[in-house]
Amino acid sequence: MANTQTNDFAVGQKIVHWLMAIVIMLDLYIAQKFGGVMEDWDRFESRSDHATLGTIVAVLFAIRIYLRWKHGAPALPADMPGYQKMLAHAAHWLLYGLIGALIATGILSAMNADSLVTPFGLFAYGNGTGAEATFVYIRGFHELMTNLIIGLIGLHIVAALYHLIIVRDGVTGRMLKFWKSEKQA
Repeated sequence: MANTQTNDFAVGQKIVHWLMAIVIMLDLYIAQKFGGVMEDWDRFESRSDHATLGTIVAVLFAIRIYLRWKHGAPALPADMPGYQKMLAHAAHWLLYGLIGALIATGILSAMNADSLVTPFGLFAYGNGTGAEATFVYIRGFHELMTNLIIGLIGLHIVAALYHLIIVRDGVTGRMLKFWKSEKQA
């Protein structure tokens, strides 16, 4: 790892963070349609839209992991209680793990679907002749990862608001100012 302790995230890290946040929210909006009654044509189109956004998330996630490796992360405030630091690190790595699991189960679900899932309309995950039982099994894990990540995103937002409004320690401000990065002291 090139640099593990800085005063701020690199601009690229911030941009990727916010792009991922936007794309994940859009993808969750599309995915919520799957719980309702849908015509086959709408389900097939929505699967491809969902896979397109999921593929974008996968690419952004790979970039995010690389940037984290290259630039590291800023140190948490020295006066932050130890248990909060531990929870922040655990939540961060759990979020990374859940995103990775969500991507993997999404691709495996698409590969086992009974219809072609074509992100960007350019290629297909699988051949559209997947086994229903395998698809349902993997999709169950995908839905579990989705629900866990929604909960963790909610916790992430609450923690960010806590640092922004109550503690006012600059932790949230570092990510909000995505167009610039403070130099290391």
